[in-house]
Amino acid sequence: MKYLLFFTICLWIEAGFAQSKLPVIKATSKGVSINDGGYLDKNSWTLSPKIRPDVFTAERSRKAKWVTFYTDIDSIRVKVKPGTRFNFVVLLNGKDSCYTQIASAIPPENKSQNNIATHDTIPFTLTAYDAICVKTVINNTDTLNLDFDTGSWDFRLTRDAILKKTKLLANQPDALAGKAKPNYNNLNKVFKLQMGKSVWTNPEIVATGLTAYEMDGRFGWNLFESKTLEINYDQSLLIIHSKPLKIPKGYVRSKLEIIRSFVIAKGSFEIEHKKYSGSFLFDTGSEQAVVVDSTWVSQQNFPRNLKLLKSSVLHDPRGVGYETKIVLVPALKINGFELTNIPTLILGSKNPVGFMINYLGDDVLKRFNMILDFKNDYLYLKTNKLTNLKYRESS
Repeated sequence: MKYLLFFTICLWIEAGFAQSKLPVIKATSKGVSINDGGYLDKNSWTLSPKIRPDVFTAERSRKAKWVTFYTDIDSIRVKVKPGTRFNFVVLLNGKDSCYTQIASAIPPENKSQNNIATHDTIPFTLTAYDAICVKTVINNTDTLNLDFDTGSWDFRLTRDAILKKTKLLANQPDALAGKAKPNYNNLNKVFKLQMGKSVWTNPEIVATGLTAYEMDGRFGWNLFESKTLEINYDQSLLIIHSKPLKIPKGYVRSKLEIIRSFVIAKGSFEIEHKKYSGSFLFDTGSEQAVVVDSTWVSQQNFPRNLKLLKSSVLHDPRGVGYETKIVLVPALKINGFELTNIPTLILGSKNPVGFMINYLGDDVLKRFNMILDFKNDYLYLKTNKLTNLKYRESS
C-alpha cells in the first residue's frame, strides 16, 4: 500500500493522460521525496519513464489532505480526497516524461453495487503461534498458507514459498535449477488468488523475507477497504460484508483510526490506580501480547519497577533486530474490557514504523471476536472463549 507501484495500465487513465494538458514539473535526479499529509519521507520514490502511469497511493485517510512531491529542483502540491486521482508529468533531464499519478487509498465508490449486499466467508486456523492461517490457492494450482495480518497490506509471499511452492518462477529455469539467483521482481502473473469463496483477480504480489512463523506469506487489512470484516475466533472464520451490518449484542464500539495506513485503536494500562493511555496498532501478524513504544514509555513516565519476565530481541519485517524486555502489567483496558496480568514487551530502541505507537499482537487480540467497519471506521469487540487462556510469555 505504501509507495506501491501498480503496473496495470488502465485504458481510461491512459486516455486521461492523452486528452488533457497535464501539469509538468522538472527533475534532474530520479529520487523524489514525498510529504504525505504531514509525514515527510526523503527519497522514497524513484521516477520511471517506462511505467505509464506510475501510481503513488497516498496513505489512507477519509479526510482531505495535501500530498507534495519534491524533486531535486521542483515540486507539486496536490489535495487528495477519498476516491480521487491526480495526473501529472515529471520531465526528467529535459527529455524523459515520467507520467505520474497520485491516488487515494480509498477507491471511488462503485454506485452500481450500492444496493447489493454480499457476505463472503473465509475459514482459518489459529496456529500454535497465533497466526490466522488461511489456505490460499494461486492460479488454480498452487496452495499456500497465508497469515491475515492487520499490520500489513496487500499480498506478500515469502521468497522461499515462491521458489519452492509456486510456479511463479517458471519463467526463470536457471533459478529453479539453482544456477542463478531468482529475480523476485519478475514473477509470472498471478491472474487469480482464492481464499474460501473470495477471489481476487490480477492481484499485486510482493516478495518478502519475513512473515508469521510457519506461514508462506501474509495479506493485509486494506483488501477489505470500505467493507465490514468480522474476525470470529470462536468459529475460526473471516466474514466479509460488503455493507455495514447490524451489530449483534455483546459487542462494544469505539472509533477506529487509520494512521499512516495502520489500523489503530485507543487503550490504557492501569497500574497502582494510575492510568496510562495510548494508541495501539492492531497487529494480528504478531504472536506477542502487547508491545509498547520506548518514547511513549518515557513520555508517560511508565513504571520501571514492573516484574521482568525476560529479555529478548524482536525482529521487524526487514529482519532488523531490536533489544527488548518483557514485563508483567497488572491491567489493560480496551473498549471497556479489562485483561489482567499482561506480558508487555517494551521496545529498547526506535520504533520500526517510524512514529510513536504501541502494538496489540494476536496473543491479546485473539481473546476478542472483532468487527472492523472500514466504511465508517468503527471497531467492535466482544470477549470470546479464548479470553482466559494463559499468555504465551506469562511464565
